[in-house]
Amino acid sequence: MSRVDHVTLDETLRQALTQGLAATELWSLLLSVLEQRAAQRTPAMVRQQWESDRFVQPCAVNQRILNELDSHLLAAAADFEALELSPLAPLASCSSVALTSQNRIVSTARGTEVVSDPTNVLALECAKRLREAPGATIKLTTSHRCVRAQAIPKRPGFAAHFRMFCLASAAHERKDHGFTTEALIDHIRTHIAALDRLEQHGYRFPDRTLRLLCTPERLHLATRIAEAIPEMPATLAPLEHKYYDGLRFMLDAGTPDGNAIPLIDGGAFDWLRKLTDNQRMVYIASGMGSQLAALLFRRVAQIA
Repeated sequence: MSRVDHVTLDETLRQALTQGLAATELWSLLLSVLEQRAAQRTPAMVRQQWESDRFVQPCAVNQRILNELDSHLLAAAADFEALELSPLAPLASCSSVALTSQNRIVSTARGTEVVSDPTNVLALECAKRLREAPGATIKLTTSHRCVRAQAIPKRPGFAAHFRMFCLASAAHERKDHGFTTEALIDHIRTHIAALDRLEQHGYRFPDRTLRLLCTPERLHLATRIAEAIPEMPATLAPLEHKYYDGLRFMLDAGTPDGNAIPLIDGGAFDWLRKLTDNQRMVYIASGMGSQLAALLFRRVAQIA
């Protein structure tokens, strides 16, 4: 078979897989292929993958430390309802609403994907609850192990899977963008309270800085947020990342080697408007790299 024939066959097969088959037929086909692949694997092959595959390596942090860390973070977010999420989410939970590639996410053969960002999953839950109670204000939190398929930054503490502490708030917008600003202030204060609480239990987060990034149209909102948090002076800067809906905040802390890293990141997103087809919906989400906090900012002896 010539190279042209191979290319034509590849294109025909790709079209059949991506468009020609119903979703249930495709999942059944993929499951059958994986079953046959698994039958060909030996224990030695499985062991070799366990020792070399970055996606399956155990976490570098003692599990007891992470459990203790989670308890302090969830206590700091007592005003938020805590959810234990499934490890899986619907396929395209991220890429259907946000500027991200599905190639960055571990997709499964059953029409699902491994959770890469809990804030996208919390947006789905918020959309469901607001459909049931349109006038409600939703406040959710979770601590979740995420898996991401993109290249890992060559920096200490970064891994293909990691624990992340998240907050999410959702409601209809109020006059003068009242919900947007109040929710962002609430998130920032909750994360600050979480850091303060951790510092009472063996952690240290020196040289904290708050950055507020915004589009020109939302500068007045960023200024309002900064004025509401006088205990942590904020720097304002232009927002150039279209992933966010006009407003973003970043909370940095100094590491032992003298560098500052963005430990906490959050902002406004348009995901809820897309999920509900309602332009009055507001979604605020934020996350802390809690596993990174345990690796870089813990100052007491390792728990056995």
